[in-house]
Amino acid sequence: MTTTLNAQGVSVIRDNTAIIDQVNMQLSPGEFVGLIGPNGAGKSSLLRVLAGLGDADAGRISMSNNTYTDVAIQQLPNRVRAQLLAYLPQQETPAWPLQVEHLVGLGRAPWHKPMSGKSPRDAQAIERALQITDLTPLRHRIVTTLSGGELQRALLARVFAGEPEMILADEPIAALDPYHQLHMMELLAEHAQQGGSVLAALHDLSLAARFCSRLVLIHHGKIIADGQPIQVLTNENLQQVYGISVYVDCRDDGVVIIPRSRVV
Repeated sequence: MTTTLNAQGVSVIRDNTAIIDQVNMQLSPGEFVGLIGPNGAGKSSLLRVLAGLGDADAGRISMSNNTYTDVAIQQLPNRVRAQLLAYLPQQETPAWPLQVEHLVGLGRAPWHKPMSGKSPRDAQAIERALQITDLTPLRHRIVTTLSGGELQRALLARVFAGEPEMILADEPIAALDPYHQLHMMELLAEHAQQGGSVLAALHDLSLAARFCSRLVLIHHGKIIADGQPIQVLTNENLQQVYGISVYVDCRDDGVVIIPRSRVV
C-alpha cells in the first residue's frame, strides 16, 4: 500500500461562506488520522471533497502512489479511485432490502465488470469482511431489519470487502455500543498498521486519542491543530473550539478527556 492523499489550499464555499477554508493536509500509508471538531465544523464536507465526491472551489486534491504521481483526484478513472479509496458516509440508509452478505458484496464492485460473476477473490474478501465485523451470523438478514448499530457494522464490512488502501469514514462508530466501538476502532487501526490509511471523523475524543496516530482539529472550516493526540487535545484548544473546560488524563494506554464544564 503506497497511496498518499494530499490537499493543498482546499476551500469549499456555500452561500458566500467558506465551510472549508484553505485546508492543507496529507494522509499517508500507515496513518490512522482522527478528524475532530464540533458539529458544523466542516468535517463531513471535507471528507466528501477529499473523496472526490464534490468539487473544491479553490485548491487541489491529488493522489500519488507507485502508478500515479500527483494526479488530481477528479482526473483518476472512477473505477481506479474506488479501488484505492473507500468512503463511508454517516447515516446511510440502504435503498433496497438486500441480505447483509449482498450489501457487503457491493464493496467488490470496483474490482469486476458489471454483470460478471463473483470471483474466488471476491468470495474470500466478502467472507473475511463478514467475519472480522462479527456479521457472519447475520449474513442472511435483510438489512432493513437491522438495528442502527448492526447496519453500521454491515456498511463498514462493505468497505473492508473492497480492500481499499485508503478509508475515509464519517462518524463510523456513532451508532455503536461501547463493545463494537472498540471493535471497529481496532479494525480501522489494524488497517493502518498493515500499511493502509484511515481518516475518520470522530466525536469521542478519548477513543480518538487512544487509537489514532494523529488528530486534525477543525473549526469553522479551518485546521486549528494537527499532530499527535497529546499535542492537539490541550485544554486551550478544546476551550477555543468546543467551548468546554476539560481534564486531560495522560495514561500509558493513551489520553483520556474528561469534560468538566462549559465555558460561557
